[in-house]
Amino acid sequence: MTRLFNFSAGPAMLPTAVIERAQQEMLDWNGSGMSVMEMSHRGKEYMSIASKAEQDLRDVMAIPDNYKVLFLQGGASMQFAAIPLNLLGDKTSADYINTGMWSKKAIAEAKRYCDVNLAADTSEGGFTTVPSQAELKLNPDAAYVHYTPNETIGGVEFDYIPETNGVPLIADMSSTILSRPIDVSKFAMIYAGAQKNIGPAGLCIVIIREDLLGHAAENTPAMLNYQTHADNDSMYNTPPTYSWYMAGLVFEWIKAQGGLNAMGVVNGRKAAKLYAAIDGSDFYANPVSKADRSWMNVPFTLADAGLDAAFLKGATEQGLITLKGHRSVGGMRASIYNAMPEEGVDALVAFMQDFARNNQ
Repeated sequence: MTRLFNFSAGPAMLPTAVIERAQQEMLDWNGSGMSVMEMSHRGKEYMSIASKAEQDLRDVMAIPDNYKVLFLQGGASMQFAAIPLNLLGDKTSADYINTGMWSKKAIAEAKRYCDVNLAADTSEGGFTTVPSQAELKLNPDAAYVHYTPNETIGGVEFDYIPETNGVPLIADMSSTILSRPIDVSKFAMIYAGAQKNIGPAGLCIVIIREDLLGHAAENTPAMLNYQTHADNDSMYNTPPTYSWYMAGLVFEWIKAQGGLNAMGVVNGRKAAKLYAAIDGSDFYANPVSKADRSWMNVPFTLADAGLDAAFLKGATEQGLITLKGHRSVGGMRASIYNAMPEEGVDALVAFMQDFARNNQ
């Protein structure tokens, strides 16, 4: 069997070495006589898996000791409601930066619980830019500031961390976490759905500073209360055990690659190659301002949209799949997360160049 180069925005590719390891351990994990999927989440075998996964993530991201790491269900979308319920405290408003589809969804949910101040909104420009620090209209009395560092659909990415002057900064890092080093201490909370750079769908990781715990609104459901999960080591109920295990294998794999510094070097190189191919041809175009382009999600259009179907068909024949762009943007989108090997990007660039030559 030949593995394809899967450019899906999520669920996305997993490292081949991780899948092979999971395959080897599928029927019998570490001589236990059980699959991980069959283990009690409170048994010593699974507890060791969970503990190691958390420690490896802490090591990889250099997470300070005063942060809790939670392994939750519900995906990043569940956090859109959990965040205001947990973090508003005695305040009534929060700042949100609107830079794309996922920001919009977080804003829509937050409006159910608080007054939302749009600190910046790039919708009029079609979500093709990121606001500068000077453009942010922040409310000093806001409970928190929420933003999406990388927008999966539009392919825009912040190249800086917003300065909030002491107001807690919350980041939805679903599509950029683990792609390069970050300073966790600059954030009050980071959350990320797993199905892009962490592991299979079904898991959401929340990294939250301890002083933010314990302030949830009185009517917050127990399953949405971060304190509940922090007090129970993410095992208040049965967690997504297999996704947690797979995430742990990914964290081990990142360590083996040289950590986030090494991942950042490779990811920067992959993105540079793909953007160079787009910019170097009048056959392709990327709608995003060059200063705000994503490393992880690269949308591009063909000069003649009538050739889209032929492009996708030809790409599939070359083992390059899931390149169709999101319906709101059109064209193509190549998601090049950690698990996409550099040779996959090289193969895509070669195909793009051949296709352009044959269809000019």
